[in-house]
Amino acid sequence: MITNLRLATVWVLDQDSAKAFFTEKLGLEVRDDMTLGEGGMRWVTLGARDQPELSLALMVPGPPTMDPESAEQMRALIAKGVLGAGAFSTDDCQADYERMSALGVEFLHAPEKRPYGIEAVFRDDSGCWFSLTQPFEKLDESASWGGSVS
Repeated sequence: MITNLRLATVWVLDQDSAKAFFTEKLGLEVRDDMTLGEGGMRWVTLGARDQPELSLALMVPGPPTMDPESAEQMRALIAKGVLGAGAFSTDDCQADYERMSALGVEFLHAPEKRPYGIEAVFRDDSGCWFSLTQPFEKLDESASWGGSVS
């Protein structure tokens, strides 16, 4: 029986740059940064300090997970900014929005009330977009669902 999600992949264009972005601007901690086997791929995982059971693997498209053609297509999609990579929870969306904006994080929209919580949407340094959400305990159907991410 499946008990939880332990690892999720975030596709990035550059692991060093992404590692700096996620640690210095979002405040995640490094869990692993190593090369798997002699001459193997680099394995970088990060996570929220208060959520040790879930890590994000920062992966660059290419071998051994993708053939060259697929890797190039994935890099193009990442750079285009069309990939949504997930949602981060926060207990204060406005404060995190202000802190992260001051650090140079690109937001697609400022915090707005949605039926599920207060949400802002930002891009990482590769172009993938993420939701930053302060969830409500109960769905508020009077709030707008909002528009598309662009």
